[in-house]
Amino acid sequence: MYPIELFSVSKHTVKEAKMGAVIHCIACWEPYKSPFTFFPSFSTHRSHSSPLPPKLAMAPSEPLSLTPVQDSPLFDYPRLDQQLIHTIAYDALVWSSLHGLLVGDKSVQRSGSVPGVGLVHAPLALLPTPFPEKQWREANELAPIFNELVDRVSLDATFLQESLSRTKKADEFTSRLLDIHSKMLQINKKEEIRLGLHRSDYMLDEKTKSLLQIELNTISSSFAGLSNLVTELHRYILSRHGKLLGLDSKRIPANNAVNQYAEALAKAWSEYNNPRAVIMIVVQAEERNMYDQHFVSDVLREKYNITTIRKTLAEVDHEGEILPDGTLFVDGQAISVIYFRAGYTPIDYPSESEWSARILMEQSSAVKCPSISYHLVGTKKIQQELAKPGVLERFIENKEEIAKLRKCFTGLWSLDDSNIVRKAIERPELFVMKPQREGGGNNIYGDDVRKALLKLQKEGSLEDAAYILMQRIFPSNSAAILMRNGCWHKDRAISELGVFSTYLRNKDKVIMNKQSGYLMRTKISSSDEGGVAAGFAVLDSVYLT
Repeated sequence: MYPIELFSVSKHTVKEAKMGAVIHCIACWEPYKSPFTFFPSFSTHRSHSSPLPPKLAMAPSEPLSLTPVQDSPLFDYPRLDQQLIHTIAYDALVWSSLHGLLVGDKSVQRSGSVPGVGLVHAPLALLPTPFPEKQWREANELAPIFNELVDRVSLDATFLQESLSRTKKADEFTSRLLDIHSKMLQINKKEEIRLGLHRSDYMLDEKTKSLLQIELNTISSSFAGLSNLVTELHRYILSRHGKLLGLDSKRIPANNAVNQYAEALAKAWSEYNNPRAVIMIVVQAEERNMYDQHFVSDVLREKYNITTIRKTLAEVDHEGEILPDGTLFVDGQAISVIYFRAGYTPIDYPSESEWSARILMEQSSAVKCPSISYHLVGTKKIQQELAKPGVLERFIENKEEIAKLRKCFTGLWSLDDSNIVRKAIERPELFVMKPQREGGGNNIYGDDVRKALLKLQKEGSLEDAAYILMQRIFPSNSAAILMRNGCWHKDRAISELGVFSTYLRNKDKVIMNKQSGYLMRTKISSSDEGGVAAGFAVLDSVYLT
């Protein structure tokens, strides 16, 4: 999931700007101190009008013939020769442009609505980030277990409604989703074909080296297409410069996320068994991350000969209808599978038209990815409920699988736990306050946690039910080279591993349940938030250690 705004300026960028962070732009060789932010927008970059000597615009070249420092540890990026970094950065920008590692540039009008207008390379780490192989395997092994857990929880309507009952009173968005869920229960709507394209996000705790889950995404799990490309980019860079860097491209694990997502969608289309039907991708009206989505559509078309159409919620409301047999038609085309890349945030529902569209789709026989039940399972409150003692046993019988899940759970608490709230007020730096929202930029950190909790106590309302408290994870940081808008910057950074997974079931038959690629996101260590599309992080890949 990702919010509608791309590359927003956050608190940490302003802080870095005040420190005079040095960035390096590929159009100019000399280091350039930004007066505003170390990740400038294109308009900021263009305002830098110092003369550019012809020799400074570097052409692509063979790897530089520098002698690698064999005694230095791996990933000692700050010690890398500046000319080498510049060459690698140039190669990375060329590769990204040629292979579609692109997003829409926010500064260009229509870049989020018209393909090919205002393209810019996706924010990325120039080199991969180290990650221990043991924890990497743990994350992959958890993927099918979480898939099965989501499916089983989705079938327990009582658990979903009761767990979210207090949240419903405090949060209008969750309330509307629960109303749709209730309506489907009233009409006895069964989802016999259930498709899940999920992503479970983790961080490594610095002290214990434990793999800890941040959240489980069940709707609009983004970047299957672009994360696939970042892996290929890093392998390409190491194939050219790996000897100088002391890194082996084979230590970057394969990432086939886009093909696996397409495979799951294609199999769901096949199970629906209407060869004339199409797959509909529900999108936001302005979508600067559209190319990540188009990669999935391209695989569906080229490999499976399946047509996809793109519609906003408003368009579905205006153009959609359900036939007596339950078939959903949109703009005259039968829909077999509905793939939501929108609908996860209140911003996507500016009027009743969008809510009507959601209800229409839920009532249809089309395969929903996700169904309303799967969507609710991905809420923060359900994550917190599942972490309670004895709750997992309600859904999973295998004790070994339960132990694996519990091992990755962080501390999660409801705000009706007065002892935890008191501790959070006393030591707010040890907690994160999370609303029932998806996408970056919504969480509350540091002293703001204390202020928010005191405000809720003073008001004495049910609004506290709209939040949960989560143990704050303190991950280890490492050196990184971050690139945005053609400029690179060295910094200390922390990373978040997202593991994609696919699940497809038709009645009692599980057709697909597996780990399906990964997403690595890296951000400077002084940043709290971690969304790539929200402007806080960059795309990255894993280097197994």
